Amino acid sequence: QVQLVESGGGSVQFGGSLRLSCATSGSGFSIHVMGWHRQAPGKERELVATTSRGGRTDYADSVKGRFTISRDYAKNTVDLEMNNLKPEDTAVYYCHAEIHRVVNVEGATVKRDYWGKGTLVTVSS
Repeated sequence: QVQLVESGGGSVQFGGSLRLSCATSGSGFSIHVMGWHRQAPGKERELVATTSRGGRTDYADSVKGRFTISRDYAKNTVDLEMNNLKPEDTAVYYCHAEIHRVVNVEGATVKRDYWGKGTLVTVSS
């Protein structure tokens, strides 16, 4: 059973910083894409930052230059360093992982998306 557990959320003032961490439990799989999404009150969930095997990273335009995603492939963890936070960054932040498992001796794989329960980030003006 795969589980993603986020930590590091909290309340900060405008211009402050927070670091979110996501740890993965379970075994027998590989993670191809790992990252962070967020959902603000009354809005749809949106991508914040992701990192893929091979080192590609993608950021939402609204966080470029302020947020940095980092991943530990050995530990299957992903962090999000958030600087210069703004009130519009207030949201529940969710860790996401696209997990692949080998299902037969021929090496066929299946992939599935997993989500953490979320951690709240509140930025006050």
